[in-house]
Amino acid sequence: MGTPIEDDELPRRDVLCIDVKSFFASVEAVRRRIHPLYAYIIVIANRERPGSVVLAASPRVKKEFGIKTGSRNFEIPNDPRLTVVEPSMALYLKVNQMVMNIFRRFVADEDLHIYSIDEAFLDVTASGRLFGDKHTIAKMIQHTIWRELRLVVTIGIGDNPLLAKLALDNEGKNARDGIACWTYEDVPEKVWSIHPITDMWGISSGYARSLCNIGIESVKDLAHADKWKLKKKYGIVGLQMYYHAWGIDYSVLSDKAGPREKSYSKGQILMRDYYHEDEIIIVIKEMTEDVASRLRRHGVAASGIALGISYTRDIEDHGFRHQVLLPRSTNATAELAGHFIRLFKKYWMQQPVRQIHVVCSKLQPAGHEQMDLFTPPELDERRHILDETIDEIRDRFGKDAIFRAYSLMKGGTYLQRAGHVGGHKGNSN
Repeated sequence: MGTPIEDDELPRRDVLCIDVKSFFASVEAVRRRIHPLYAYIIVIANRERPGSVVLAASPRVKKEFGIKTGSRNFEIPNDPRLTVVEPSMALYLKVNQMVMNIFRRFVADEDLHIYSIDEAFLDVTASGRLFGDKHTIAKMIQHTIWRELRLVVTIGIGDNPLLAKLALDNEGKNARDGIACWTYEDVPEKVWSIHPITDMWGISSGYARSLCNIGIESVKDLAHADKWKLKKKYGIVGLQMYYHAWGIDYSVLSDKAGPREKSYSKGQILMRDYYHEDEIIIVIKEMTEDVASRLRRHGVAASGIALGISYTRDIEDHGFRHQVLLPRSTNATAELAGHFIRLFKKYWMQQPVRQIHVVCSKLQPAGHEQMDLFTPPELDERRHILDETIDEIRDRFGKDAIFRAYSLMKGGTYLQRAGHVGGHKGNSN
């Protein structure tokens, strides 16, 4: 097909991208002994709030009512066929683990990449000797999950993770048997036909508008653009978009495996865009407190941190992720929060924030922290006593038994999340 890379140099693996169809809603359907494809179930963050977000909707709800993930509570019609439920995150996590354990029957851990709670990549190249070709393995996994969990999965098969993902999203999810296969040879016919261009993996509406301004309106246009001009305008992302338009992706799942440094992290998708610095800082403080508590519970301190900020999806600049080594290791909430806030203020470009991720890494046993010449020992001791007292009260009486005053201010999310799992109610009853 005249690719920018010689055919014999293109990486060819047998990769599956597997999605559990309408995962949250499907689990709720199975609980009620209803076939997931025949159910009328909507999972919503909070039934009492008109503006609450729909987290999942059964396929029939999407097709017949137009309600999908991201819709709002006030958009749900008053129809007796519809069952509206709040999420049971503990149950969803448990079922997710069951699905992952089925995947592990077919691939080694290093060939499994969990993309989200309802989606994963499997490199089955080495599995062929045991189970047959990639199509046979895909059908075996599909049937196994249905037989054991009564969940419906759709599968994209590709020569690399990119093609597998594109096959899933653009064909597999609507295919009669739920399976689609895209290879390099299919790129001109299938990849270049993806429309709109935002349906191409990795191209946001912001990038789409920018590409349109330079005359690139389709994936085919992108594949035939001057890659060096794209690199000049967008940096390495420009080259990535160009090669992706040719279906080229050098990712190998097992390369992401291997020894990993232990770290503790927390991520949160905000319920709205946060525009004001003081509100964003409140959330960063709350999240830092959660991670710091886990450090103390495991008897370790961090000497490195990383902060990830994602802007709202319509912003061309996606956000940033930066890490820094600390002057000394610590697990003190106030000290860690100070470092995270400085990192945020240094790199934030006044854009609306929608997602925050904090990471504490480079761990060592607590108690080995170096003294800080600029921090009085009595202040260290007061911080230590305060943190441990708060930890003990929360362990005994629950997370909402004690909280910091800033959590009552506009923007705070701690009290809404207290007692929740993954940001949603954990009750699976």
